[in-house]
Order: sequence, then C-alpha cells, then structure tokens
Amino acid sequence: MNIHEFQAKQLFSRYGIPVPRGRRADSVEEAVAIANELASSVTVVKAQIHAGGRGKAGGVKLAKSRDHVEALAREILGKTLVTPQTGPQGKVVKKLLIEEGVSIGHEFYLSLVVDRASASIAVVASREGGMEIEEVAAKHPEKIIKVFIDPTIGYQPFHGRRVAFALGLPKDVVNAFVKLLGSLYSLFMAKDASLVEINPLVLTTDQKFVALDGKMNFDDNGLFRQEDVRAFRDLDEEEPLETKAAEHNLNYVKLDGTIGCMVNGAGLAMATMDVVKLAGGEPANFLDVGGGATKETVKEAFGILLADPHVRGVFVNIFGGIVRCERIAGGIIDATREVRVGVPLVVRLDGTNADEGKRMLAASGLDLDVADTMWQGAQRIVALAQKGRA
Repeated sequence: MNIHEFQAKQLFSRYGIPVPRGRRADSVEEAVAIANELASSVTVVKAQIHAGGRGKAGGVKLAKSRDHVEALAREILGKTLVTPQTGPQGKVVKKLLIEEGVSIGHEFYLSLVVDRASASIAVVASREGGMEIEEVAAKHPEKIIKVFIDPTIGYQPFHGRRVAFALGLPKDVVNAFVKLLGSLYSLFMAKDASLVEINPLVLTTDQKFVALDGKMNFDDNGLFRQEDVRAFRDLDEEEPLETKAAEHNLNYVKLDGTIGCMVNGAGLAMATMDVVKLAGGEPANFLDVGGGATKETVKEAFGILLADPHVRGVFVNIFGGIVRCERIAGGIIDATREVRVGVPLVVRLDGTNADEGKRMLAASGLDLDVADTMWQGAQRIVALAQKGRA
C-alpha cells in the first residue's frame, strides 16, 4: 500500500523527523488560506499523487506571493501529471500540499528498504539528492551509499555514523543525523513499511535537517495491525479493478497488453506472462486466483478480466495442486454461461484432476479451446486475439 507525501510527513512528525510546516488542500480556496497561515516568503505548491517524478512533470512549484499561490493551485489541481511512474495515461491531481519554503544548503538522498537478498534493512543514501537521483544511480553507482542493518540487532548509532561519514557531513551535524536515521528506522519497523524515502533530505543554511519530501510504502500483510496506516488509503489513487480484486482476495495487477492471464500462484503467473510475450503477445494483467480457488472465485476473476476493455483474449493457465482442476473447470463453465465473454478463451489445465476438468470443458459445448501445454496455449491465444475472433 502507498500513501501520499502529506501523509508520510504526518508519520515523520510523530517520530521526530523534521518536516516543513504545511497542510493538505483540496481546493484553491484552501490552498490560499493555508498559505496565508504559513506567512512564508516562499510557498511550495505540490501535487499529491501516488507517483514520483512530480517535479519534472510540473507538479511542484514555488510561489512568492498569495496571488501566485492561487494561480499555481488553479493550474495544478485537476491537471493530469504524466511521470515515469504513472504510465502514459498519467494521474489526475485531486489534492495539494501547501508548505513553507526552506533555505536549502545541500540536498541528500536517504531511504530505508527491505533487502531480501541479505535479509536485512538497507540504508541507501547519496550526496546527490533531488530530481536526478535515478540518473545518478544509473550513471554513477559509486555515489550511492549502502549500509545494512540486521533486524535482529536493530539500528545502532554506528550505522548512522557510518552513513554520515560516507556522506561527508560536517562534524557538528553528525549526531543530529544519527538521531534522525534512528527515528526513521523506528518508524520503518513500527509501521511494517517496505520503503521509506526522503528525497531530498535537506541540510538548511542554518545547519538543520529537514525532510523536504517523503514517500512510504507498506507491506499489505502487516496492515491488519496498522489501523492508522489503513486510514490513509486513497482509493482514488488505485486501479479500480485492483481494488475490486482485493475485495475477493484475488491478486490483480493491470498491465498494458491485450491478453488476460488467469493463473494460480505468483510463479506460474510470471511464467505465463513470459510465455505469452515469447509467443508474440502482451499480457493485459497479472491475475492470481490463489491456491484455494473456488467456482465463485473463478467467476469473479472472469468478471474482472473482462471489465478491462483492452483485453482481446483470455488465457486460463492452472496447475492443480491444492486447488483441483475440476473446480476451476466448473467455475469457467458457470462464468461463461453467466457472463458474455466475447473474446477468445484458451484453457490449459494440469495437475490434480486435470483430465476430469478437461472432460467437463469438452462436454460443456462452450466456445473455448483446451490446450495440453502452456506453450501451446500461449501460441493459440495470441493467434486468436490477433485475428480478433469473438
């Protein structure tokens, strides 16, 4: 789960991480009122969407007067921002963050992220903070600092000093940085985060650290114990089909292709998408019905797949382990009788009771193809989708 910058900064404040004064605004009038309260010589007007790259897309601007705040708020609210993280369709700005300006001495990059390879929490930092951090990481990886924290031991002051010295911080701010990084680690662990990012972390001209930006991602599996984090959820920022899938315990991720992929298991999903691409097609989604799929689950999955207007064909690729193939076959039969599919459908069943499932599909009289192998099924659905068979 992702949250907005203004929400991340609320959490930062609770853990003693300095942030600029500011508040969320949902209208131009609110933006002006907040700017008047701040009474800052420079006011920052920031688009709030679940995507990075807002500055380059024109979603972060500085105002030096109340009239300018009003003009910028009118310009940004309702604007569709297109960034590398939104895709070509972009995201519509429905909220703003109005903040006081900060006197910037130097910009740094600082983040904490789960590093599965080392089973640790990685501190990632750089002296090259700001909008070009991705380019810095790609072209100058030597400028990226990494320090790993064993979660069984937790954050220790030497971790902070190691990062501070690598960043070349002035001696008189090292202790403040060590404390800030410790607070960031406490927040990360307490809230079941998978990512906490400050870009940039600013050292002001009067030698104070301020989190000028904030980004947090959370482990969905930990949300049951994070009531305050769940309250931050913004459904307007989520793909509607992904939200609907989650309501039925389905894992769905929308992609840009035309072949709907219904599978069981994340590994099989990845393999299915790869083989569809190898056959010359493009996956329209990743839809995992899970190991305990039922007829009802399959029916819901079909409804979600077919709600995407870009889907030109559906490939059902099931390996029966815990879930039995005749259950999937029954779900497919029920779904196609209740919902007009309208696009080619290819089914590949293997594993527990696969033969029975195939017999059920053959006897159903439905307009679908049954494949014996994954590669055969991928080739068939790509060919049918390209022909536009209905």
